[in-house]
Amino acid sequence: MSESGGPPSGKNDAPGGDPATAARGPGGGLLMGRFFGVPIYVAPSWFLIAALITWVFGDQLDTVLPELGRARYLVSLFFAVAFYGSVLVHELAHTVAALRFKLPVRRIQLQFFGGISEIEKESDSPGREFVLAFVGPLLSLVLAGVFFGGMQLVESGTVPGVLLAGLMISNLIVAIFNFLPGLPLDGGRMLRAVVWKISGRAMTGTVAAAWVGRALALAVLVGLPMLSYRRDDSGTGVDSLTDALLAAILAAIIWTGAGNSLRMARLRERLPALRARTLTRRAVPVASDTPLSEALRRADEAGARALVVVDGHGDPTALVRESAIVTTPEHRRPWIAVGGLAQDLTPGMRVSAELSGEDLLDRLRATPSTEYLVVEPTGEIYGVLSTSDVEKAFIAAMSRP
Repeated sequence: MSESGGPPSGKNDAPGGDPATAARGPGGGLLMGRFFGVPIYVAPSWFLIAALITWVFGDQLDTVLPELGRARYLVSLFFAVAFYGSVLVHELAHTVAALRFKLPVRRIQLQFFGGISEIEKESDSPGREFVLAFVGPLLSLVLAGVFFGGMQLVESGTVPGVLLAGLMISNLIVAIFNFLPGLPLDGGRMLRAVVWKISGRAMTGTVAAAWVGRALALAVLVGLPMLSYRRDDSGTGVDSLTDALLAAILAAIIWTGAGNSLRMARLRERLPALRARTLTRRAVPVASDTPLSEALRRADEAGARALVVVDGHGDPTALVRESAIVTTPEHRRPWIAVGGLAQDLTPGMRVSAELSGEDLLDRLRATPSTEYLVVEPTGEIYGVLSTSDVEKAFIAAMSRP
């Protein structure tokens, strides 16, 4: 699975496929290494699925290679690690394609139901979107072919033969599953790219692929248990119950991923409305030794809502923090200079008035602060941008139907 992201966004693949949503914390699990500078994490949930695969595959080995005894679980553990190594190759394919298209990748994460490649920006064309999605399942197909070729070189019924057969089948399943044409799977992103190309609108492609994904989730929820029930000849219904639980989990992941993809696409469509120029508060320049009460009086007269500290040449040096103003009692304001309530300007706190959408959010994320100085392209002071104003506008954009 791969993932794109702008302001909160991400992708989640169920075994190795495409976007749902991903945790964006600073960690992400156990850091295993880096690939072209992209960190690779193993989430704690992976150890649970690895144990489950070891147990289930070990029981199957007991019927095929009973002479292994308890050593079959070591073989099964090797299979679990090798399988997720294949999932990692699937994700690395997405990452290489993204980096080739100059799309930054935040991280790769292996987790319970596959892998995630967190790509921070959307593709700028349907062709690139299609390629970015296609390379993952294509590599899984290639791996299935490689393992099938390996099977021809060893004897069937041996440990190498069983392992190669298992890896061939599992990679084939991963490829087929991810080719299914519904978000958040890679096939859904491919469908999105095709509809985007035909309609000329990325949003139209996302809506189509998301609803196909939801239909796919319902098909998995109903179809997998029915198939299991028909082939369960034991009469115990244990396999049917297990498959029904698995179907419910997969359906929930696909349904949620499709919904998240749709929600994030709608949000990105509205992000251009977040403009630094329209969100900026008008500001008045004041010297650092100006009493707070006098500075506020000047701001009221000018209809401004922010204060910028300037030096003797009129160049901005600091921003007076709104939180500091609010917490200063009125009776003390005539005796406190604005310089004592200001935050020194750093280069990252200067924002162009022309920034908007994801570019604006990326700039604010790069240098966290409560206020930013907004300047014209000529360098003139335009005003002060408050993080709280951006957050309110962002939430309003998300809440719109």
